[in-house]
Amino acid sequence: MVNVAESSSGAATVHPLEPLSEAEISRTAEILGSGGRLEGDVAIAYITLHEPDKDAVLEGRPVPREALVAAVDRLTATTYRGVVSLDEGNVQSWEVITEGQVPVTADAMRAEKLVKAHQGWRDALAKRGVTDVENVQIDTWMPGHFGLDIEEGNRLVRCLAYVRDQVGDNGYARPVENVIAFVDLNRGEVVDVHDYGVVPIPSEKANFDEASIGEHRTDLKPLDIVQHEGPSFEVDGHFVKWQKWSFRLSMHPIEGLVIHTVGYEDQGRVRPILYRAAVSEMVVPYGDTSPMHSWKNAFDAGEAGLGRLVNSLELGCDCLGTIHYFDAVMNGPNGQPHRIKNAICMHEEDYGILWKHYDSDSQQAHVRRSRRLVVSSIHTIGNYEYGFFWYFYQDGTLQMEVKLTGVLQVQATHPGETEFDHSVLVAPQLAAPHHQHLFNFRLDFDIDGTANSVYEVDVEPLPPGDKNPLGNAFVQQETLLDRESDAARLHDQTRNRTWKVVNPSVTNRLGQPVGYRLVPGANQVMLAHSESAVAKRATFGTRNLWVTHYDPAELHAAGDFPNQHPGGDGLPRYIQQDRPLENQDVVLWHTVGVTHIARPEDWPVMPVEYAGFTLKPAGFFDRNPALDVPPSHSDHCVDHSAGDHGHDGHHGHHGNGHEHDGHEHDGQH
Repeated sequence: MVNVAESSSGAATVHPLEPLSEAEISRTAEILGSGGRLEGDVAIAYITLHEPDKDAVLEGRPVPREALVAAVDRLTATTYRGVVSLDEGNVQSWEVITEGQVPVTADAMRAEKLVKAHQGWRDALAKRGVTDVENVQIDTWMPGHFGLDIEEGNRLVRCLAYVRDQVGDNGYARPVENVIAFVDLNRGEVVDVHDYGVVPIPSEKANFDEASIGEHRTDLKPLDIVQHEGPSFEVDGHFVKWQKWSFRLSMHPIEGLVIHTVGYEDQGRVRPILYRAAVSEMVVPYGDTSPMHSWKNAFDAGEAGLGRLVNSLELGCDCLGTIHYFDAVMNGPNGQPHRIKNAICMHEEDYGILWKHYDSDSQQAHVRRSRRLVVSSIHTIGNYEYGFFWYFYQDGTLQMEVKLTGVLQVQATHPGETEFDHSVLVAPQLAAPHHQHLFNFRLDFDIDGTANSVYEVDVEPLPPGDKNPLGNAFVQQETLLDRESDAARLHDQTRNRTWKVVNPSVTNRLGQPVGYRLVPGANQVMLAHSESAVAKRATFGTRNLWVTHYDPAELHAAGDFPNQHPGGDGLPRYIQQDRPLENQDVVLWHTVGVTHIARPEDWPVMPVEYAGFTLKPAGFFDRNPALDVPPSHSDHCVDHSAGDHGHDGHHGHHGNGHEHDGHEHDGQH
């Protein structure tokens, strides 16, 4: 529950992991201003909760209320990171960041005006027959780090252009190929325009709004969802209880959706599983070699701020059913807060059969339906949408599913060109470069306490011989990952490889150490060469699993400031300490991803593609923890005699597998 109490000053206090309120963000900006930290031309990239000491939180000890701040001084091109005490009303620390820069703030909006006013850029578009630039769409990309002279001392964005006849057109259908404008956000000026040669602008608009699509299908009947008695979850602030699960959630400006203090009630007590889980970083490296696209590698968390770009979700569209929404509070460059309504959606949904068995001798069928709790957010970064969906299941399983959709990043081609080495033709005069989406999730496990160990679990076939006379046997092999130097691992599907986190000091009734298993889903590692610029900055993408000793300062797989960073920060730096991992407070960093070789069916807007992983109890419980889920209320679904099916051992159709009963209606709050 949210612990509300009175401080010595009489002010109400909240749980130490409750996100900062609008008042606290405003107060942080006031403290910075009164302390002289905002003099000159300082833009605040983010203000968020400075998370307190983990042990103090777990033990319920009082903790200070603090804000973590990142800012940039435009006049001196200096990046700062600081901690502000909201209790004492002062700046606790204020350090200069010498490598990398804070994420691009709303300053990037200035880039459009600067580019459109630049004569060299206007001349480049005029060569392509574009003289009216009012409705030209400008997308800003972070520049990466390639050792170019133009990068030194500048806070850069690369600006790409797309032709639209009117606002609302799908600009990505008509890219201005081979023109890049470089803007220094600190100085507020266009510092260079590169033109690599004229390619005709495609003519097809490829709009996909309702009016442009035309006639819709007419045979789709309503599918209504309702819970007449309301949902089964309880919410107090940002604390949630549902079906023996309990956890906290928040929206971080960089990482997006964060899940905290995940526990499951078992035999009258809440058993901890995860202390903190979130995206630590993500990267989208492109595999094209042309000067227009070869540099593209977007770090959508550390460079852009994933949480800052969260959508306001809409009932019946993004979320369906009886919904509870959580708002998010972010800050502008001056530090003043603004609220993003409905940033996080939570609801329950039916998920088919939870467990079932039909006994042909007694002709009895026992079945339970599965229900899961869905906690989700959706983020728009330029042309792409990313949905992050945490699923909580009644059997103690926890799943993360990333849903990728949006519009392809495409390149214009010359008429008649159809074959390309590094891209696929998806529409006339439009090709989509090969690219990847790699997400790294930081999972701070606390399986029945903070002292845990990690095992790599493979399933190996035995060679034929005395121990395998029929050649059919295979065994499970567990390998302890006892030091950080040995714990950067690759997934191996041929061995059904998983990783198990156990508490060696706690056993189940069978004497086995309690644990949870990390089961990879759609999986990929970086295809760029290890010496490439993107691999140096996103080394996390070269392995599917990393394990480190817990350190509260180590939150991001590519470091805290990957924007224009030369590389080597984050996980490669963390593991240089080669700390012990056995029976320690451990953190797993799991990379999942998709390699996207486009197809015409992805145009003009992509059907959802999925990636993710599952956390499954492995000896954590003494038996199936979902045995106590009650049967459905429908008369057809209650345990009963199955009728005369005979005794020939065949499991005939039983007729009690209705997906749901009654009619439900969306739009319930």
